[in-house]
Amino acid sequence: MANYIRFDWAMKRLLRNKADHVVLEGFLSVIFKRQIKIAKILESEGNQDFEEQKFNRVDFLAEDEQGELMLFEIQNSHELDYFHRMAYGTSKVITDYLSKGEPYRNLKKVYSINIVYFTLGQGKGYAYHGTVDFVNMSDATDVLQLTDGQKKAFKVETVSEIFPEYYLFRVNDFNKLASSSIEEWISFLKTGEIPDTFTAQGLPEARKILRVDNLSDEDRKAYNRYVETLRFNLSVMDSSRIEGMQEGMEQGIAQGRAEGRAEGRAQGAQSEKLETAKRMKAEGLDINLISKITQLSIDEIEKL
Repeated sequence: MANYIRFDWAMKRLLRNKADHVVLEGFLSVIFKRQIKIAKILESEGNQDFEEQKFNRVDFLAEDEQGELMLFEIQNSHELDYFHRMAYGTSKVITDYLSKGEPYRNLKKVYSINIVYFTLGQGKGYAYHGTVDFVNMSDATDVLQLTDGQKKAFKVETVSEIFPEYYLFRVNDFNKLASSSIEEWISFLKTGEIPDTFTAQGLPEARKILRVDNLSDEDRKAYNRYVETLRFNLSVMDSSRIEGMQEGMEQGIAQGRAEGRAEGRAQGAQSEKLETAKRMKAEGLDINLISKITQLSIDEIEKL
């Protein structure tokens, strides 16, 4: 089976070329279940020089023929506040592409496509879609709708079509045989392989374009450096997490032992007090006096 280029690196070096847009267009068409044509690649962090970027993140901004913006984010390592960055990313794109003084109705539709190689949040699936709706607080079946005038003016049918939409693919949580177009794509993103049986839009072209042996010597060296750096840094982070867990366990065990010893001493002292009080009571001493000497309560002494 052929050795294919990782999708994140391809987005950095190959898929910005118009001749290779067919791969990315195929992926988008599978996601949105409609044909997507990329009109141009827009300025973003992902358009900066590759070597200056952190190994664990890739971002990429494209505009389709309808003027809608597609923001890609690929995150290789765990990031606790990734949801926040998703929100920030769409907000920044919106403000960057609405000129000062321009009416709000000219706001561009933004789609945020997020590919993460770690478990983000809690859920049973690997592919999620998020939209914005306004639901009646007293009746969950009542979703706020646009007026006919708004539909005509904005050329959309629902309120959610105005707001950003989010697609989240938790690649490492995909553990099944691919039986649909989106599953074939997620399988490729996870394994880096494109079996001959995969026919999802964009993958046949990817099978030709994203072969490592098609790279120039310079690009192949750069790609190999990237892969090695990625593996090394992910290994370092995994080791740090494991060491942190081990250290936490060791600290917890030590603390538990200390707390156990302290609790044992306290229980021993209490038992000694009770035994002393019991002997005093047997000798006929006044309960109030026994309580004063042993620091036990009257109730505790009466129960002896």
